[in-house]
Amino acid sequence: MRIRIVGAGAMGRGIAQWAAAGGHTVELTDVRPEAVADALGHVRSMLERSVARGRLSEADAASAVERIVPLDDPFAAGPGVDLVVEAVREDLETKAEVFGKLEGVLPASTVFTTNTSSLSVTRIAATLTDPSRLAGLHFFNPVPLMRIVEVVPGAATRPEIPAVLTALVEGCGHRAVTVSDTPGFLVNHAGRGLVTEALALLEESVAGPADIDRIARDVLGLRMGPFELMDLTGLDVTAAVIDSIWTGFRHEARLRPSYLTPNRVAAGLHGRKTDRGWFGYGAREAGGPAPERPVTGDAGRPVFLAAGDLPAGDAYTAALLGSLDAAGVRIERGAAPSARAVVLVPVWGTTVAAAVAGQGLPPERTFGVDPLPPAARRRVLAVTPAGDPVAARDARAVLARAADGTEPHAVSVVRDTAGSVAQRLLASVVSVAASIAERSLATPAGIDLAVTTGLGYPEGPLAWGDRVGAVRMRELSRALYATTGDPRHRPTRWVTERAQLGLSLTDPGTAPEDC
Repeated sequence: MRIRIVGAGAMGRGIAQWAAAGGHTVELTDVRPEAVADALGHVRSMLERSVARGRLSEADAASAVERIVPLDDPFAAGPGVDLVVEAVREDLETKAEVFGKLEGVLPASTVFTTNTSSLSVTRIAATLTDPSRLAGLHFFNPVPLMRIVEVVPGAATRPEIPAVLTALVEGCGHRAVTVSDTPGFLVNHAGRGLVTEALALLEESVAGPADIDRIARDVLGLRMGPFELMDLTGLDVTAAVIDSIWTGFRHEARLRPSYLTPNRVAAGLHGRKTDRGWFGYGAREAGGPAPERPVTGDAGRPVFLAAGDLPAGDAYTAALLGSLDAAGVRIERGAAPSARAVVLVPVWGTTVAAAVAGQGLPPERTFGVDPLPPAARRRVLAVTPAGDPVAARDARAVLARAADGTEPHAVSVVRDTAGSVAQRLLASVVSVAASIAERSLATPAGIDLAVTTGLGYPEGPLAWGDRVGAVRMRELSRALYATTGDPRHRPTRWVTERAQLGLSLTDPGTAPEDC
C-alpha cells in the first residue's frame, strides 16, 4: 500500500516509522520542509536504536528507511496513493483545508483518514465533497510502542472502510478496535473513570494525591496513579479532554469535571513539562511525593472485627481475618468489643460513621478497613472525625503487621467516605466502561482490549468487574449511590442486568438484531 502522511510532527513521524516498518511505502510530507527532514532523522535514529536492542535487523531497518519518500508538496498529485493519514494540528478548519486540497489532487479511490483525538470525524468529513471516503484512524504516542489504534467510522463513512483499516493496522503488528464517533472515542473516554473519581476524592479531602496514587498502585495494581498520570500527560491536556468529553456527553454526571483543575492550569501547574504539577519535578524539588510517615502505634493492641455491611462468611472479610491471624494479631471474638480493642469495620460502599450509628460501636476507636483486595501489599484505614488519634495510630500499626518473614504492610490513612478510596476508583472505572458498552459505542472485548493496551491497566475494566463479581459490583454502586445521593455513582444498566441474569460483564448478550 502507498500511504501519504500529511504532518511530520511527533505523531506523523511515529506513524511513518510504523507503516514503513510494516512494509508499506510512505510519502511523508509537511507544509514545512524542514519538519520532514527532522522527522526522517528521528525515524532513522529510532530504527537504529531498535537494531542495537536486537529488535530489528540492520537489513530490515535499512529497508524501512528506504520506503519513506520525502515529499515537498503535501498537495502534489498522487495517482498511486491508496491511503492518506492526516496528522496536522487539532483544528477543524485546518484539517478541512488539508482534506479539501487533497480531494482535488488524489483519486476518488484514495481513502482519507484523520488522526484526530478530540474532533468529530463526521464534522471533518462533512467538509468534503465526498464525506464517505473519510474515517478516523487514531494512534497513540509514541506510535511504535503504543500498540492500539482506534478505527472511527463517521456517520457517512463507507461500510467497507473500517475493515480495510483494521486489516492495515493488524498487518503492521498493532491491534485495532472499531469505536463510535463520540467525544473522546474509546480510550480517552474510558480513562475518565479513574481520573475524574480521583479528583472527586481530592475535592472531598478524603486523601491527598500521593496517598490516592499509592492506593491505586498497591491496592488496585495500576502501573501509575491518577495524579502521576496527569503530571506525565500534562494537566492542561487532561483538563481539556475531561471538559470536552463531559460537554460532548451533555453533562453526564459520571464524567463531571473537578473545580480544582482550572486554577491549576491557569497557574501553569501542568506537571513534568513545567516542573510542577500535583508533585514537584524541578532541580529544587524532591522529584515526587514526600515519603510516608513511619508507623508508630502499638501493634499489640487487640482488634475486634465488625462485619459492617458485608454478609456473614464473606470471602473478603474471611481473607482479611485470616491474614490478621497469620500476622499474630490478637483478634477478639464475641458479641461486642472489649474496652481496650480497636474496632475495624470492613465497609463496602458505605461509611464507618453509618456502622458506628447502626451497630452501636464506640466512635473514638472504630475505624474502617478496605477489604479490597485482602492480598494487597497496602491496607487502607479510614478515620472518622470522632476517632481518637492514639487509637488510630494503634490500628495502623496492627494493620501493618505481617506474617513472620514477610515485609510489613504499608498502611494509608484516609478520611471516612462511602466505600473508601480503592472501591470508589474501581466502581468508577467499571461504571464508565459499562456505560460505553450499554451505549454500543464499542464491543465489550474492544473496550477491554483498548484499555489494557492504551492505558496499561492490569486487566480490562469489564474483566476486572467480573473478577470482583457482577453482583458485588452492583451492590457497591447501589451503596455508593444510596449513601452519597450523587448521580455519578448510580448503577449502570449493563452491570445490573448481568447481575440479575447471571451473565459475565464481558458478555455482549443477545441483541434484538440477533433475533
